[in-house]
Amino acid sequence: MTQTSENVTWLTQEAYNKLKDELAHLTGPARTEIAAKIAAAREEGDLRENGGYHAAKEEQGKQELRVRQLTQLLENAQVGEAPRSADGTVAPGMVVTIAFDGDEDDTLEFLLASREYASADIETYSPQSPLGSGVIGHKVGEDAEYELPNGKKAAVRILKAEPYNG
Repeated sequence: MTQTSENVTWLTQEAYNKLKDELAHLTGPARTEIAAKIAAAREEGDLRENGGYHAAKEEQGKQELRVRQLTQLLENAQVGEAPRSADGTVAPGMVVTIAFDGDEDDTLEFLLASREYASADIETYSPQSPLGSGVIGHKVGEDAEYELPNGKKAAVRILKAEPYNG
C-alpha cells in the first residue's frame, strides 16, 4: 500500500480487504460494544465523577476518528499493484536506502509508503513527509534534498531503490 498523491492511495487487494474488514468491525460490533459500555456506565449514576463513563466516551471518540480515517482512505484507494520503477527511480512502495551528506557509512533504509502499511520490520516514511517528498523521482546514484524541521536543507544520496516485497 502506498500513496502516490494526496488523493490516491495504492492498496494491494490483501491490504484493501484488511482495512475494509477493520472498518466493518468498527462500524458494527465495536460500535455496539462501546454503546453498551456507555449505557452501563450511565446507569452507575453521577456522570461528573464516573471514570468508566469518561473512559468509554474517549474510546468512542478514538474509534470514530479511525472510522473516518478508514472511510477516507478506502474512498481514495486504488486497488492493484502500485506503480513499480524498474529503472531505480524512487517511488512509493519501494524500499529506499540513502546516505546522509554523501557519507556512505551513515545510511538509512526505509519503506516509502502510507502509515497504514508501517510494520515493525522496516521503518516507514510517508511520501508526503519531508524526506519522502525529497527523494521521490530521484534515481539511484543521484543526490536529493529535503527540508529539516528547523528550515535548513539536508542532502542525501540515493543508494538503492527496490520494490517492497514484504
